[in-house]
Amino acid sequence: MIRVLVVDDDFMVARIHSGYVGRVPGFSVVSVAHSGADALAAVAELRPDLVLLDIYLPDMSGLDVLKSLHDVDVLVVSAARDVPTVREAMRGGAVNYLIKPFTAAALAERLRQYADTRNRLTAIGPEARQDDVDRLFGTPKTAVPMPKGLSAATCALVADTLREAGRDLSAAEAAELTGLSRVSARRYLEHLCAAGQAEFRPRYGTAGRPEHRYRWLG
Repeated sequence: MIRVLVVDDDFMVARIHSGYVGRVPGFSVVSVAHSGADALAAVAELRPDLVLLDIYLPDMSGLDVLKSLHDVDVLVVSAARDVPTVREAMRGGAVNYLIKPFTAAALAERLRQYADTRNRLTAIGPEARQDDVDRLFGTPKTAVPMPKGLSAATCALVADTLREAGRDLSAAEAAELTGLSRVSARRYLEHLCAAGQAEFRPRYGTAGRPEHRYRWLG
């Protein structure tokens, strides 16, 4: 469960936003704050995972609150739409910026994006590879041409098989499921890896070479 602190000077707006958050699976509101000082105190006491932070607060700017927060993620929700404010929020480390007024669906989409990023970070492990980082930051990949001798239709078959397996597969297992030879299955799996749609990791046994296992990324 991702624990959220809602910060807004308007009591009714804070209540509405809390309701929006509470309807998104995997999220819960741990508290509400109506000033910058209260927000900082609540973060120190409750240690939420995410702060829904307004910019216009009665005692200080939400940007100053953002700069004072550590070890917590911040999603800015504000009527401020001027570029300097948005830029400063980005520089301050905000994970997203949502301009008021917004719908429950718009906030839910940002929250799901945030949860997905957290899950990806957890799944990576202690060290990230470049393709892991590219997926986290949404870096577009350059299209990888299909190697000579491979067909788009068969590649789609291998991709569907890997995706529907719901687990990692070896080239031999993929070959058995698709009816291809092991060599052909491996070539298609390697192409999917090069295209960023799959990844392979070695599985070490008791002896001999490690077995390459392929997992669908999409």
